[in-house]
Amino acid sequence: MTLRNALLAVHLGALLFGLSGIFGKLALSSPQIITAGRAMFAVVVLLLFTKLFSQAKLQRLNLRQTNLLILSGVLLGCHWWMFFHSVQVSSVAIATLGFASFPAFTVLLEGLLFRERTRPSEFAMVAVVCAGLVLVTPDFDLGSQATSGLLWAVGSGLLFALLSLLNRFNTRSIEPVQSALYQNLVVIVMFLPLAWSDLGSVRAIDWWWMAMLGLFCTGVAHTLFVASLKVLKARTTAVVFALEPIYGIAFAWLLFSEQPTLRMLLGGVLIIGAIVLSARLAK
Repeated sequence: MTLRNALLAVHLGALLFGLSGIFGKLALSSPQIITAGRAMFAVVVLLLFTKLFSQAKLQRLNLRQTNLLILSGVLLGCHWWMFFHSVQVSSVAIATLGFASFPAFTVLLEGLLFRERTRPSEFAMVAVVCAGLVLVTPDFDLGSQATSGLLWAVGSGLLFALLSLLNRFNTRSIEPVQSALYQNLVVIVMFLPLAWSDLGSVRAIDWWWMAMLGLFCTGVAHTLFVASLKVLKARTTAVVFALEPIYGIAFAWLLFSEQPTLRMLLGGVLIIGAIVLSARLAK
């Protein structure tokens, strides 16, 4: 994994992650069913990849590695559930823009947990992201669905920031595919019991959308994301993933006629612009 390949991997992963909200909107099932189904299909894809294409073998993990993978799986599952819940109560645009706040969390947490110096420009980025989030909703009212969806999406972003830092800390000695495989197994153990009673009511087409989530938005995208963290800092990957809302909003506009308002677009410009500008200043 060279620096160039890591950057290519994380860019492709951002594109695939950007489709998560689209497939989550198309699958008319509960967030816990979508989360469990996504993980099940991802495990199948990862096992096939390990068997057919990857030369790396599953290694034996020590207790510390196992515990950290379990924790990362819990974070991943809760992150997915909160994001799909946000998509269902609000819109793809609001959910993806709220989730786009995770680079701000990453910068603050990376400085705190890894004792890396947080620059003034990064603090400014966090402030601008917060201002952008206020603009994303038509009216920042805690009783509205739009605001509720935004808060769920921001919570999803916080969990994803913690996940990216944990992956950076724990993946240097573990193959990316194995790490992604075990994390998805944890998600299945968590959410399948919650979704079990409703599985019989899932439409056939919903299984297809969950298969797309598991194949492209998880099996491929998550492996690329974890692999890139062997070379890149979490804050670098966070900047690239700031492009994710652009893909999500564009597809939602095309497929669901979810036309973003001028206020929402302005908030999105502030969020994405602050993240990209902060990265350029750091460079």
